[in-house]
Order: sequence, then structure tokens, then C-alpha cells
Amino acid sequence: MNSKVEKTDNANEVKLEITVEASKFEDAMRKVYFKSAKYFNIPGFRKGKAPMNIVEKYYGKEIFYEDAFNEVASENYEEALKENKIEAVSHPTIDVVQMEKGQDLIFTAVVQTKPEIELGKYKGIEIKKVEYNVSDDDINHELGHMQEHNSRLITVEDRPVEDGDITVIDFVGSVDGVEFEGGKAENHELTIGSNTFIPGFEEQIIGMNIDDVKDIKVKFPDEYFSKDLAGKDAVFKVTLHEIKKKELPQLDDEFAKDASEFDTLDELKADIKAKLEKQNEERAKYETEDSVIKAVCENAKLDIPSGMIEIEVENMIKDMEQRLAYQGLKFEQYMQMMGKTEEEFKKEAEPQAIEAIKSRLALEAIIEKENIEASDEEVSEKLKEMAKNYGKTEDDFKDNENIKEYIKNGIKSEKAIEFLVKNAKMK
Repeated sequence: MNSKVEKTDNANEVKLEITVEASKFEDAMRKVYFKSAKYFNIPGFRKGKAPMNIVEKYYGKEIFYEDAFNEVASENYEEALKENKIEAVSHPTIDVVQMEKGQDLIFTAVVQTKPEIELGKYKGIEIKKVEYNVSDDDINHELGHMQEHNSRLITVEDRPVEDGDITVIDFVGSVDGVEFEGGKAENHELTIGSNTFIPGFEEQIIGMNIDDVKDIKVKFPDEYFSKDLAGKDAVFKVTLHEIKKKELPQLDDEFAKDASEFDTLDELKADIKAKLEKQNEERAKYETEDSVIKAVCENAKLDIPSGMIEIEVENMIKDMEQRLAYQGLKFEQYMQMMGKTEEEFKKEAEPQAIEAIKSRLALEAIIEKENIEASDEEVSEKLKEMAKNYGKTEDDFKDNENIKEYIKNGIKSEKAIEFLVKNAKMK
């Protein structure tokens, strides 16, 4: 393989011409033939037993070209990038120049390259000091959550439904007298005031008694995820079976003993305060770092290639797909629930992608300019931490250069952020 590089008329873009030896292209065609021979049915030969030259005569000599190209193109493209020290940031646009049996394969790849960033002021940046204090209300809010968690349900039989009650209902929904899909349920548990149902539905449950049957009229929101129901008037026939209410425990020393490892309420409050203070410190640290990085990016000059933004958005979608998978959802389902197309989501994600790229490139430039390094000891410590989190040993990762490089870059980025914060002016 050999390659040539030339700049295009566009900034941060090059054109690679890659030549693959004829012998390698023919090897790839033979490989493709052996993979696919079983599918060819040619008169005079048992299925899958026709020689390669016969298959080419019967189907045309180009029969193996495309698959053979796919066999060799990716590998040789990556090799050409390394050979020419090109850091590609986009998907390549491929064009075949010559593809003929017995001749060298020649193709071009136009690709966008990593842009140069011109740093502006990054030392002595003025940012607002971030501080969060823990108030009594914050502590009481956490205690309230603990009360909720330790509450018990009491069945109510001597009064109608009130706001905050937990009800058990049957309902059947219809539009213009016709029941619609997903509009029916039995023994459905609904907390009044939770706002989990269509606006106006829960309020009309208030005042109902056990065994009451009531027609509840509502209107689906215009932006409702189901286009068939959006903006339409509906009637739900509701039958009330049960009313329950939460009984919260008293906040006293007994509660502290039952709900925590502490003997007194004062000790529990002190522990809550300490944890909230730690959370506030982390929050303030994150927001301070974010402010400094944003300021550095605002002072920098950078022309980000469109393909780099496209790949960043694709990676954001992959991350979201993984998070949604834990919830049993697919990305397409989530888009439907949000009432958006994938293209709309990508467009909306572009500003966040641009911000992420700017931050990453700015930090890389500062790391280089300030000669920030990650020591072997620091990398080893992070490897041990990673191994522990994955239930493995450091030896399982120590020979993996990709993981070590990933860790090294992470340490450098952390140090660069610390450098920026240390050199910032708080006001």
C-alpha cells in the first residue's frame, strides 16, 4: 500500500489517494469467493462447487469487486492515516478511481482533520465564587424523604377522596364514544396530586366515595405523544375501589433509631448536614470548573469541522441508547415519547456537541502548553481503582495500552482543570 495526501480547498480537510497492490486485491477477491461460493448455483456444477473463474464468467467479472473492496479499504485507509500522521475527525468520503482485476486498486478518501485551536486568555480568568450552605430547610427536606420512606398505608373508608390520597380505580377511556388503545385499566393505583395522569383527571377523583362510578371529562394535551389523541376531548368512566393515605412517623429519637444507625434525632440531623455539605462542595467544585472551562472556550478561536460535530452527536446518541437500555427503552421509543424525529434531536444536540468539542480541544491545548503530564504512579493508582470497580486485578489491565492511554489522558485533563481553577480569580 502507498498513499499520497493533498489539501483540499476546505479548511481542515485533506484528500488521500490510496493504492493497494493488485495481488492484495486479488487475495481479497479469492477470500470473498470462498466465503460466498455456497450461494452460487451454476448449471453443470453442484451448488457451491463452481470454480471462481466460472462464477466470474457467469455473473460478470465485477461480481466480487464490491465485497473485496470492503475487505481491504478500511484497513488500508487506517494504515494511510497513521503513515501520514493524519488525525481524522469525520467519516471519510470514498471514491473509487480504479478497480480492475489484475490491476492495482486505487481509491480516494476525503476526510476532515483535527482543527487547531488558538487559545486566548486562560490564566487569571475572573469567575464568580460558588458556595452553597446547608439550611435547616434542607435538613428537614431530607428528613421528610425519610418519613415518606418509613410511612405506612392506612385504608380509609369513612370519607371521600382528598388531595394526596392513594386511590385504586378502574377506568375506561373513549373519544367520541369509541374506546381507544391503552385507555383501559383495572385496579390501577393513582396518587392524587402526583400529576401522573392527563391534566384535570386527578382533580375530578377528589370527592368520590368507595364504589362510586363517575364520568371524567378531560382534553389530551396538544403535544401528547400519541398523534391520534393529541388535542382531543375524552371521557373516562372511573370506578373507585379503595382509598388509602400515608401515615408518617413522628420525628423523634425513636424514629432515628428505626430509620438509621443513630440513637438520637440530633445525631441523625448532624449526619444529614455533613452529607449535604459534602454534596454541596462537589456541586460547587463542578460548577466552578464548568465556569472556568466555558470562559477559556469563549476566549479561544476555533473552526470546528462539520464532520467532527456529526460524530460527537452520534456518540451522544450511543451514550443515550445505553442509558435508555437500562430502563428497558429503545432510542426510537424515547423519540416517539418526546414527539421528535432523530434528525430534530440531532439538530438540538449540536450546541452541546460543539461545547464538548471546544472544551476537549481547549484542555488538550493547555496540557501541551503547560507541559502537564501523568506519572506512571498516578496511572497505576487509577488502574487499581478501575480494576477494583470491575472486580478484576491491575494485571488484567496493565498490558492494555488503550486503557492506559485513556487513563493517562483523563489524569492530564483533571490536572489541567485544577490548573485553570487555581489560576482563576474568584469574585
